[in-house]
Amino acid sequence: MNGTPGAPATEAPEAYGTLAFVESPVQLLNVLEWAHATAGPQARTRPHDLTVVVLSPTDPMTRGQLRRMAELARHEGMRVRWEEARGGAGAPFQTIGGLASALRRARRIVIGDPFSRYVQLLLTITRARDLVVVDDGTATMEFIAQLTGGERLVRWHRRGGRRGPRDLVFGPVSAVARRRLTPSRTRTVEVFTSMPVEEAPGVTVTANDFGWTRARFGPPRVSRGADLVGTSLVETGVVDPDRYVEAVTALARAHGATRYFAHRRESADKLHRLAVETGLEIVRPDLPLELIARRGPIGRLILSFPSTVVHTLPLALAGTGVRVAVCDVNPLWLKETASPRAQGFLSGVTTTARDVQRLPALG
Repeated sequence: MNGTPGAPATEAPEAYGTLAFVESPVQLLNVLEWAHATAGPQARTRPHDLTVVVLSPTDPMTRGQLRRMAELARHEGMRVRWEEARGGAGAPFQTIGGLASALRRARRIVIGDPFSRYVQLLLTITRARDLVVVDDGTATMEFIAQLTGGERLVRWHRRGGRRGPRDLVFGPVSAVARRRLTPSRTRTVEVFTSMPVEEAPGVTVTANDFGWTRARFGPPRVSRGADLVGTSLVETGVVDPDRYVEAVTALARAHGATRYFAHRRESADKLHRLAVETGLEIVRPDLPLELIARRGPIGRLILSFPSTVVHTLPLALAGTGVRVAVCDVNPLWLKETASPRAQGFLSGVTTTARDVQRLPALG
C-alpha cells in the first residue's frame, strides 16, 4: 500500500525497480521533473515502477510542503513511502533496517542530496547499477566540482571549517558513498539539473527545463508589482542578520516590493522582524516556489539574493513575461565565521544565472 505521513508503507518485492530518496520538497519536485523528462515510448522509468521514499525531517514547514508534494507524486501514479527517519534516537536504525532489502533489490537509485549523511549511509547498502542525482538547489554545482576534483563531499557553507568528531567517525561511510557516486564500468551516474555544472568524466548530465511544472500549473496571473524571495543565508550562518534585514528593506523600497516569500528554513523570529521593520507581507508557501509562481498571482518582477530560484524560476516561468532579478551579496554582509568559500560560491551562483537581471550589491 502507499505510505502516508506518519505511517511507513510496505511494498511488494517487485515494486522497487527505482527507489528515490528525498528529504526536501524541492528534491521531490525534481524527482517528478526527472520522471516526466524520461517518460515516453522508450521510457527508462514509468510512474508505477518508481517508489519515492520520504526521509522526513522534523521541521514543520518542510514536513508540510513534503506532504503536499507527496500527494502530487501519488497523483502522478508513483508510490510514496513516508519514513519518520528522524523521529527519535532509534528511528535511523529502524528506517535503515526497513529499507535494506529494498535497497539491495533496486535497479536504480535516485537521490536529491549527495551531501546528506543519511543518504550516504543508504548508498553503502545499495547494489544498484544506475544512480541519478536530481537537483537539491545550487549545491549540485558544488557536488559536481567536488566529484571531479576528487574531494570529500562537504556542503559549500561548511568548507574551510575544522572537521569535528562526527566528521571523522563518519569519514569511512562518506568515502564509500563517494565511490558509489563515481561512474565505473559497472555503474552509471546521471545528474539531472537546471544548474550550470561542469562536465565530469563519465557523468551524464541531463537538463531540467521544468517541463512537468509548466505542463501541470499555470500560466499564472501576473500582477504589476514586485515580489521578493527570501533565503536561509542567515540561518546557515553565512550572512549577518542585521545586514540581511537592512538589505531586504532597501531592496523592497527600491523596487516597490510588497510581498516576501519566505524560505522554509527561515526562523519565525527573523520573519517577524522583517514584517515589522519592512512592512512586507510575509508569505510562507505550502509548495516549492516554482509551483507557487506558476499558480500565481505573481509579481511582474521577482527579486532574489543568490539562490536556487535565480536558475529555476526563469525556466518555470518561461513565456509568462515575469522578470527575475538577482542582487549580489555584499562581502560586508558575511559573518566572520562564514566559510572562506562563501563569497566565491555566491558570486558564482549569480554570474552563471541565465535570463536574469543583475542588480548591484547594496551598501
